[in-house]
Amino acid sequence: MKLATYRSDSNARDGELMVVARDLSTCVSAQSIAPTLQAALDDWSALSDRLSGLYQQLNSGSAANVQPFDSRRCLAPLPRAFQWADGSAYVNHVELVRRARGAQMPDSFWSEPLMYQGGSDDFIGAVQDVPLPSDEWGVDFEGEVAVITDDVPMGASAETAASRIRLVTLVNDVSLRGLIPGELEKGFGFFQSKPASAFAPVAVTPDELGTHWRDSRVHLPLRTHYNGELFGYPDAGDDMTFSFAQLIAHAARTRNLGAGAVIGSGTVSSKQGTDYGTSVGEGGRGYSCIAELRMIETIRDGQPTTPFMRFGDRVRMEMLDADGASIFGAIDQQMVAAG
Repeated sequence: MKLATYRSDSNARDGELMVVARDLSTCVSAQSIAPTLQAALDDWSALSDRLSGLYQQLNSGSAANVQPFDSRRCLAPLPRAFQWADGSAYVNHVELVRRARGAQMPDSFWSEPLMYQGGSDDFIGAVQDVPLPSDEWGVDFEGEVAVITDDVPMGASAETAASRIRLVTLVNDVSLRGLIPGELEKGFGFFQSKPASAFAPVAVTPDELGTHWRDSRVHLPLRTHYNGELFGYPDAGDDMTFSFAQLIAHAARTRNLGAGAVIGSGTVSSKQGTDYGTSVGEGGRGYSCIAELRMIETIRDGQPTTPFMRFGDRVRMEMLDADGASIFGAIDQQMVAAG
């Protein structure tokens, strides 16, 4: 099934849970079942069948009080979450961005994933502007896949972790590349260099992906357009060194994860049969962030030429099914000055 969260006058922080049609054309309120997505996740075993039944009614045309689906009314599926942990499952990306700042990559990165704990109290909706105090900090988009879990016990195996994945969605994990090196030098990791992340309008249960959901990975291209031009469409299943099951198990190694934990894949990145990947302009599948393209330019030309984002720049991220239909709806947003 497909779920979204509409803005709500009565619940401004957490919105109103909506069930969305498979083709994203219509939706219906799920208030009679659960007021918010977090409430549904808190009692998933009791409520998921009822939500699924409403989803079937919506798709068959038998649901009452149906309305057109409008992504402009959407908050992030979880407008705020108890946990947002972003992994770095694509080691190709890790290798590139570390090389860009002159850092060596330890061999352990191939056997144990990187992960940071991001801010989860202020997620951004798919078509909301991304406000930032400055565009002089190396503003970059990062296209990712994310999953939302049920309760995951501490020490869970990858197999157990896989069974606790409830929903899948897309993320634009905004990065401020100019601030990252200074923060990492302090030894405590990202904070100011990772502002609020934005999420696709819709989160879907894994079964909606059909055969494209295998081994706790999404095997479909993530399409990114930057200022109207195709920037990249690497397959999210290719070169994903660590599956979502492995990422979740890593996050739960020393702590419990509560229902509604959001786990990100890190920037979707693929070698595309080359050393590091190839840009769309050179006939390849491109990239899911500017930093990777700049690193390729550095390798090829000695210095990067593609600038980072400026206020007014727009990014669009979307994943299409085999028939070309949008699965999660599109992240489509502009970088703007805060205030």
